[in-house]
Amino acid sequence: MEEQIKLTSYSRGAGCGCKIAPNVLQEILKSQLLFGNYKNLIVGNASNDDASVFDIGDGRAVISTTDFFMPIVDDAFDFGRIASANAISDVYAMGGTPLMAVAILGWPVEKLSSKLAQKVLDGARSICAEASIPLAGGHTIDTAEPMFGLAVTGIIDKKNVKQNNTAKEGDWLFLTKSIGVGILATAQKRNVIKEEHVIEMIAQMTQLNKIGEKLGKIEGVTAMTDVTGFGLLGHLIEMAEGSNVSAEIFYAALPIINGAKEYLASRIVPDATYRNWNSYSTKTIFEKGVNVMEAFNLLPDPQTNGGLLFSVREDAVNQIIDLLKANGYEKAIQPIGRITANKEKAVEVKN
Repeated sequence: MEEQIKLTSYSRGAGCGCKIAPNVLQEILKSQLLFGNYKNLIVGNASNDDASVFDIGDGRAVISTTDFFMPIVDDAFDFGRIASANAISDVYAMGGTPLMAVAILGWPVEKLSSKLAQKVLDGARSICAEASIPLAGGHTIDTAEPMFGLAVTGIIDKKNVKQNNTAKEGDWLFLTKSIGVGILATAQKRNVIKEEHVIEMIAQMTQLNKIGEKLGKIEGVTAMTDVTGFGLLGHLIEMAEGSNVSAEIFYAALPIINGAKEYLASRIVPDATYRNWNSYSTKTIFEKGVNVMEAFNLLPDPQTNGGLLFSVREDAVNQIIDLLKANGYEKAIQPIGRITANKEKAVEVKN
């Protein structure tokens, strides 16, 4: 019988929880160097968006992004699927259509077999096929820990580009997937997760955010991003600060993945949750009556291929609800918050 290898035992981090802490990342990105003015670069690293966007001059723009991380699940095929869905999601988060992908594979060849790496790539191929794009090439290196991801190219009509820093006061906030995946992934790494929760966790992390392409075509969607390693709180703060507004979260309306609260009761929390909270705690305030301890563990919980977080004008809410229902997102039709005028705190968590 073939030995069952647990990939998560070969890595320190897990999924998007591998991300460098937000405050550290800002230090890394600082530069005193002067660069050229690229007039066709619509979205670059001047903002904290999900992908870069380049105007190709015929009313369309190219989207370019990359994302990779260490294993968040033990199965190699599922690892490839999750990492690929997560990377492709950045194109959908801009409102675009993916065109092709190339692979980024780091593999500890003396510790893990090439057969396992092949399964990772097959997982990637399966998700690329689901997105109707080719896995067209890639690059591999010998690394101390396994890691995998994609660089993805997409296309979009320039008028449909959605950014994460264009929300407006009065907009409603929607979220297409549950939060709490980081907690379940940590429970799996500690070998205490229930099988039904493994199934639900993998199903959510491998679900493509294709709805983003349709949301991109709706003018009433004012801003959009996907929720990943910085948690719902972190990505909402990026949206609020980038848009020069503040936001309210309706805590009771948040979708929470099955099992997350159960594992929280046993104090199973990713290390990245504390890292995220240390970066965002001074920008957050809680309304009296909110379960702050629970919220502290859920709102900064790092998500991997999390849902799309987007803001919607009041006059487009019914159109969005109809679209969500028609595409199987009945659980996402209730707003999870609202954009407000700029206040002292970026986010207020309300009951």
